[in-house]
Amino acid sequence: MGRFADALAVPGLGAIAEIKRRSPSAGDLRPDADPARIAPAYAAAGAAAISVLVDERFAGSWDDLRAARAATHAPLLAKGFFTTADDLRTAKEAGADAALLLLRDLDDAQVTALTAEAARLGLDTLVEAHTAQELDRGIALGAPVLGVNARDLTTFEIDREAQLELLSRIPADRLAIAESGIHSRAQGAAAELAGADAILVGSALMRATDPAAKLSELLSRPLVKVCGLTREEDVAVASEAGADLLGFVLAPESPRAAEAVLPVPDETLAVAVWVGEAGDSPADLDQVHTVEAGKVRGREATLYRGTEAVARLLDQPWGEQDPEHWTHAARAEGRIVLAGGLGPENVAEAIAAVRPWAVDASSSLETAPGVKDHARVRAYVAAARA
Repeated sequence: MGRFADALAVPGLGAIAEIKRRSPSAGDLRPDADPARIAPAYAAAGAAAISVLVDERFAGSWDDLRAARAATHAPLLAKGFFTTADDLRTAKEAGADAALLLLRDLDDAQVTALTAEAARLGLDTLVEAHTAQELDRGIALGAPVLGVNARDLTTFEIDREAQLELLSRIPADRLAIAESGIHSRAQGAAAELAGADAILVGSALMRATDPAAKLSELLSRPLVKVCGLTREEDVAVASEAGADLLGFVLAPESPRAAEAVLPVPDETLAVAVWVGEAGDSPADLDQVHTVEAGKVRGREATLYRGTEAVARLLDQPWGEQDPEHWTHAARAEGRIVLAGGLGPENVAEAIAAVRPWAVDASSSLETAPGVKDHARVRAYVAAARA
């Protein structure tokens, strides 16, 4: 693998930040976009690689790629509708480290020939699929970097659920990239939990007042969870404040048990909280706590996406305090969701001590079990995201 693939293989969720002036589906996004200014800003904001549209349908050109190359050392992806070896040679000469190959537009023989030519030139390839059939082809052809585009290039419609399902099918020895339709941290996290090594983001960045700042926001951790929600007005306040994960306790013995998982905004993820085993719900994730005799729940839980364990929650013992809780949590490996006594006053300190993947608060944000104090919810989210 080359520089592009190596950058995407770094642990954690990476990002390919895109430079494009317009979109066939959305029209003008940022007509005055200057690759020489945006590319280094993306790199400074944490982009693993930078995608540059070189096709005139996106108001792009090869000069845009050359300008980005002159302005940054970050790996560059040439993005266009490439079908010939000449396209790849032009990409290489313009400074690309990788080139996009669309399975929709290429047969297997063409993909094989173009992949071989790219390797000869020292280019990586991002082989993009939109359907299960295309993904199966990409896997069978041995593509080391596979992208799944949530946008149908014919209808321009976004189907994130289909994208997540396809991402989960990509073998672990390949790099998986979630393309299109990601506008929030939670949507990026959903792709991460489905198996994505990186997200490719364009429109959300190009529409932002500060594209680099938006990129930093999408990649920032920890995620913020507000749990124990029982009322629609509390869901609205938590999501407006910037919470990423919204939790609903479906264990009837809990003092903040909800009757059901309430609808959540598209920019967030719903988490159903259970004790012992998960039941049926429309939630994006299930949080299943261990069982402890005489207590409402055990202090640990596993987060599942479907049947796959994707994160581990570490809490205080029910009704008790463990003074070593943060110390033990800081030593834990994998994606850690830190819970237990967190609130506006201490969440920033907890984050600094533990560096968790997500933080979770519930009872400290209430006026009564299951009834949130809106001012404290806002203060907690603000402190966690500062």
